[in-house]
Amino acid sequence: MFLQKYNEWINSKSISEEIRSELLSINDDKEKEDRFYKDLEFGTGGLRGVIGAGTNRMNIYTVSKATQGYAQYLNNHFENPSVAIAYDSRNMSKEFAKATALTFAANNVKVYLFEDLRPTPMLSFTVRELKCQGGIVITASHNPKQYNGYKVYGEDGGQITDETAREVIGYINNLDIFNDVKRINEEEAISKGLLQYIGEDIDKVYIDKVKDLVLRKELVKEKSKDLNIIYTPIHGSGLMPIKRALTELGFENLNIVKEQEKPDGNFPTASYPNPEDKSVFNLALEMAKESNPDIIFGTDPDCDRIGVVVKDNNGEYKVLTGNQTGMLLAHYMLKSLSDRNELPKNSAVIKTIVTTEGVRKIVESFGAELIDTLTGFKYIGEKIKEFEETNSNSFIFGLEESYGYLAGTFVRDKDAVIAAVIITEMVLYYKEQGLNLYEALIKLYEEYGFTKEDLVSIELQGKEGQEKIANCLDTLRSNKLTEVNGVKIVKAFDYKLSEETNYGVVEGCEDTVGTEEQAVISEIMLPKSNVLKYILEDDSWFVVRPSGTEPKMKVYLSVVGESLSDSEDRLSNFRTSVMKKINGILG
Repeated sequence: MFLQKYNEWINSKSISEEIRSELLSINDDKEKEDRFYKDLEFGTGGLRGVIGAGTNRMNIYTVSKATQGYAQYLNNHFENPSVAIAYDSRNMSKEFAKATALTFAANNVKVYLFEDLRPTPMLSFTVRELKCQGGIVITASHNPKQYNGYKVYGEDGGQITDETAREVIGYINNLDIFNDVKRINEEEAISKGLLQYIGEDIDKVYIDKVKDLVLRKELVKEKSKDLNIIYTPIHGSGLMPIKRALTELGFENLNIVKEQEKPDGNFPTASYPNPEDKSVFNLALEMAKESNPDIIFGTDPDCDRIGVVVKDNNGEYKVLTGNQTGMLLAHYMLKSLSDRNELPKNSAVIKTIVTTEGVRKIVESFGAELIDTLTGFKYIGEKIKEFEETNSNSFIFGLEESYGYLAGTFVRDKDAVIAAVIITEMVLYYKEQGLNLYEALIKLYEEYGFTKEDLVSIELQGKEGQEKIANCLDTLRSNKLTEVNGVKIVKAFDYKLSEETNYGVVEGCEDTVGTEEQAVISEIMLPKSNVLKYILEDDSWFVVRPSGTEPKMKVYLSVVGESLSDSEDRLSNFRTSVMKKINGILG
């Protein structure tokens, strides 16, 4: 089957000579199979894959086919629809953005295309600001350089979620990749008013709204010059908006890592351009030896994730986890609003099911509600929309463990520009209190409890890898776990079956873990997803799920300890026990 598709591409009159030559140069049947054994999957967020020729790759043809399907969806749901398109610094991002724009235009969908690279959150904002019915960002976020992607947004500025994605997929699956995709040239699109380039006007409105989120405006106005900052955009799209927002707020001592300042899709100083990886900060840490900054932070290529580096009590620099930064930000925002008597009674903070439970006590201590969603910031954006439609809650903050944060409602995706501004303000606030950010984190742990989390990513490439991941989840689902290293499981969540099994409820004896026969099963009121979560008697928990964007299976782990060192020891033991079970299934 894959060889048939390979030959169809080779012999097609529609493909470019460059693509044909790439395919003809492949001598390995295994490589041909990986490129053609399936179509690149359009998930709930869109496409993501390795750049190259083939149905299972990111190229002009797979991108245009997805666009044709989304254009048909928009035309069937809206009269005279329009879309906004942005792209980051990755290889082929500009080319994919242009191809996307011209396919939309060929379908009479008006396109607002950024004249140069912009962060993902600015696309979310632009969809709302220009009252578009959809949006596209060409990015693969923090993936290695060989990847690119195609993220799809709805009219609320949030990534499309499950129901819409299923309908769009239906349109896409009915298309022939060569014969059914429409295109016109750029000159025709512009002359017909179907393609308009955008830039500075949108930038200004967005930056002004970001600056308005500052909570302690007088403090920033009076003391911003005192803060010493190092920032790296890691060759991505964050430089312009973050530099502009911070300098306009008066943060004059903003030092950019020169070697990582310019956009470059080859990421020459960071093979894995992910702010979760401490190595991307090596150049910033060299700078820090001379300038002794108050804070170091970096953003990924599409500037929706941010990593923070702080100096600990031993004078060593540490990259905070996404959970730690999220706890600090949630506490700072709630405290700042509370101090000014501006915290609404119906305040809500939203996190994903794999994000730290350490934030729960923080949120509840301010009388706010903490709400869980499935993994993926699109579900947080969906909740914000629900709040507005039902007038049920006031959104304060959203966080996910993978370095994504959001304040305000003018963006509906994680936003590292917004996060950079709030983090900088927060560091300034604690500096005035005589604390650095690490000391502030320890104070939070001492007040609310020592939680510690970890993530294990198991890379499983190709068709065989996907089958192994599916088999592992199926095996866990059918062979119900009851304990980990002698500690009993009290709750099990199967998000694919929408079932929560509570083993901790035994009539007349609430604190005793029951048997499977005594378990209480209730419905999980979240969208279905192939995810399993287990909570243990000692409040530790772990989650197993396939990655939605990479050929990986992810295992999230969390423990609660008596101290920082105790929680680290517990986490190490817990990780060993859980991974022994997982690896035993994977073989």
